[in-house]
Amino acid sequence: MEIAAAERHPKKHPGKSRALQSLQKDFRMHKFLYLLALPVVAYYIIFHYVPMYGIVIAWKDYSPMRGILGSDWAGWVNFKDLMTDPIFGRSVRNTILLNVYGLLWGFPAPIVLALLLNELGGKWFKKITQTVTYLPHFISVMVIVGMIVDFSATDGIFNDFLVKFGAQRCNLLTKPELFRTIYISTGIWQGIGFGSIIYLAALSGINPELYEAAVIDGAGRWKQMLHVTLPGIAPTIIIMLILRMGRIMSVGFDKVFLMYNPLTYETADVISTYVYRIGLVNGSYSYSTAVGLFNSIINCLMLVLANKVSKMVTETSLW
Repeated sequence: MEIAAAERHPKKHPGKSRALQSLQKDFRMHKFLYLLALPVVAYYIIFHYVPMYGIVIAWKDYSPMRGILGSDWAGWVNFKDLMTDPIFGRSVRNTILLNVYGLLWGFPAPIVLALLLNELGGKWFKKITQTVTYLPHFISVMVIVGMIVDFSATDGIFNDFLVKFGAQRCNLLTKPELFRTIYISTGIWQGIGFGSIIYLAALSGINPELYEAAVIDGAGRWKQMLHVTLPGIAPTIIIMLILRMGRIMSVGFDKVFLMYNPLTYETADVISTYVYRIGLVNGSYSYSTAVGLFNSIINCLMLVLANKVSKMVTETSLW
């Protein structure tokens, strides 16, 4: 009753803007929703935004004993060093190549699987297929890499298969030229099922009347997929592609770290493992912070650029 009365006779506050009055009114009406959101907001502020102050280390000669404020300023020296560091250049190249190959082969895989599952008629067979393809996603990366190491060993199943085509037995994970193939292919196997969930959800939202109209027009299953199914999930595909472009300079640390070795640094060393070695192992905190900041800025720029291009071409965008 008090809220209703306040709405009928709002108090005037000349010193307050309309936006502030509107916010206060919304908070009074939905205060419990704001309280529910408070822990999430606090989490991001405390653990994501407050630690961003640490990026100033990139412009300092940081010493853990002296702290961030007590360390001497170094200017742009760390950024100049990373631009001339050949190992950093190698890690950037490997990171981009792994992401590009993952984009070419890994990104379409869940879409293709979702389209195939959508065409299945048998209810039980479809459920079993979905369950089997989902399971690898829930296996620990440590276990996945352990399987890869065993399968890639000299007496592993991969060598048993390759020998039939005339190849010589060897430890495949010691071959730099094979690292990307193993990394991408196992990544597809691990994520294809779980990644298809969002596309299956988008497929369920397509109006069935569109398929009925296509059948009346004489369209077969292939034509229906091209002219009804794909256009129906196109916005979802575009959004997922934009998000993927925002990670073009990022590769998961754990899997690469567990798979690579000094023999495969040439093709396996990525930015995250490079930062780990120079930051935690070698103690070059300022330089590793500069590398991480450079990586984040490029990812942000790629996300903004991909979103802008998508908005111009397809009118679908994140914002």
